[in-house]
Amino acid sequence: MGADREKRGRGRTFRGRGRPVRTTTYIGLGAVLLAGCASMPDSGNMRDVQSTPRQDTQVRVFALPPGEDARPQEIVQGFLEALTSDDRNYETARKYLTGNALKTWDPQASTMVLAEAPTPYTQVTGSQPDGTEYRYELTGNKVARVDEQHAYTPVGGEYRETVHLTKVKDTQQWRIDELPQGVVLGRSDFERNYKSINKYYFTSAAQSGEPGTVADPVYVRSQADPVTQVVRDLLKGPTRWLNWVARTSFPSGTALKKGTTTLTPDDQNKLIVPLNEKADRVSDGRCTEMAAQLLFTLQDYMPTGVDEVELQGSTGAQLCVLREGQADIIASHGFGKSAEYQYFIDGEHKLVRLPERDAVSTPTPVPGALGEGDKQLRSAAVSRGEERAAGVSADGSELYVAPLTMGGTIGDPVLRSVGATAKDRLTTPSWDGRGDLWVADRDPRKPRLLVLEDGMGEPLEVRTPGLDGRIEAVRVAADGVRVALIVEKDSERSLFIGRIERDADADGTTVSIVELRSVTQDLEDVSAMSWAGDSRLVVVGREPGGVQQMRYVQVDGSTLPGPAPSALTGVEEIAASEDESQPLVAHSADGIVRLSPGAQWQTVIKEGTAPVYPG
Repeated sequence: MGADREKRGRGRTFRGRGRPVRTTTYIGLGAVLLAGCASMPDSGNMRDVQSTPRQDTQVRVFALPPGEDARPQEIVQGFLEALTSDDRNYETARKYLTGNALKTWDPQASTMVLAEAPTPYTQVTGSQPDGTEYRYELTGNKVARVDEQHAYTPVGGEYRETVHLTKVKDTQQWRIDELPQGVVLGRSDFERNYKSINKYYFTSAAQSGEPGTVADPVYVRSQADPVTQVVRDLLKGPTRWLNWVARTSFPSGTALKKGTTTLTPDDQNKLIVPLNEKADRVSDGRCTEMAAQLLFTLQDYMPTGVDEVELQGSTGAQLCVLREGQADIIASHGFGKSAEYQYFIDGEHKLVRLPERDAVSTPTPVPGALGEGDKQLRSAAVSRGEERAAGVSADGSELYVAPLTMGGTIGDPVLRSVGATAKDRLTTPSWDGRGDLWVADRDPRKPRLLVLEDGMGEPLEVRTPGLDGRIEAVRVAADGVRVALIVEKDSERSLFIGRIERDADADGTTVSIVELRSVTQDLEDVSAMSWAGDSRLVVVGREPGGVQQMRYVQVDGSTLPGPAPSALTGVEEIAASEDESQPLVAHSADGIVRLSPGAQWQTVIKEGTAPVYPG
């Protein structure tokens, strides 16, 4: 079935031949049978199950119930195998339980992910001498926990839980009567069984200016009716971490209509979603917002699978219908329009640009003072509308903002740093979705994170409770409510994601970065990063004792299946667009290089630094 299964020497994997299919088809062409103590076929092709992002692998995995007179250890092993199957409600796994465990075990409580499948071979002492009960300890090394909201959180440490077995009096068969709540499985089984999906909510206008959408990633079981599960998750509202800065248009308590078990798009890619009475009285405008959330979410899971959503009330009456082309007018979604240019600092310390999809490799200065004037720069940030830019002076002490128009002039610096050295001064700035400008001052005597309203206002110091270390890089997401920070402490640099909260009162506006969470716990040195999608970043870093590498990570700290960017030597800076179809751009030992989807790295120019996309 996968690495976990092979290491235990149990079972075999049979993979159906992959072929392009509509994502509305869920019938697998291959199957895996998992049995705790039953014998397995000893012939046939054996292949590893490869996890491929955004595709239906066409593999279904089924578990077998307990065998007659199975021994206690086989019962435990069979139960653990059943947890990795595609049973929608873990029907087979429940056959290994008895008594109170059968009544109270809740597999939805959480999912604990271990580096390897849990080991149930340690028998705990103290079992009854007459052989009527046993207790086994499950052990392993924790990787992550998926909570009841299906939110993923990296965790570490040792996993150690016990299961208790008793012999059922009526049948004289061993069954589990005590066990931890939730599901536990190894990482390879988790990666095969679960898929990361972005739920979409609206950003609060108070937090991000004009309301847009924000991605809220969750993990769902990819073969156990994922469409219905994704819709149920969306209706429950944002996960706890995001809930403070996101809103849903679904009224509180909205759920699928009672009796609804499965949602499936029809052959016209239309999905009908019947809701309970909580949604019966929504206005037309609110209903279309609800439908837009569903379309954005389902299209993230199955990009070509849903073109239209119809919402129905509790009586079956139509509430509203929304097609794909109409959803984008409800709110700005994702990256908005694609960037027209890629930008970087050339060998003469001027801001230059390249057409985004043009094969031309000769950069041209940006119009205005930052490209054609005398001011020398070491880094820059271009506004999301590409109408102006912010540039940091060559020594890092001054921040300028100027229009990207012919004849545009540059005024006095909008911010100064008095750090003793260039490394102790201003970082590369970043524009948020509101048009505000962010930058960190690394002066050791007074390290600060600052935001300038509309890029020109009085610098406001951002509160950073819980921040332990000095900010070395800052990038704000397009949604304006999340920020990525590289933080240095004790000569190690780590990547954190924080939530941006804005509060206004009679004394003014307070901006805070709260609930920072590490998303690269296995990297001891993160040297560069950039947003690379609604909930994805590209990161350059180094594992303990390892070499520099480049990878994609999710904002929740998980690593998506699929290939990492091609290897590149001596990467110092990286830039990605939130439009995932646009090339990566990097400053490396070969100069400014870029990587288009499906291609190899190509050198743009030998002398250049600080590549950026708008944002």
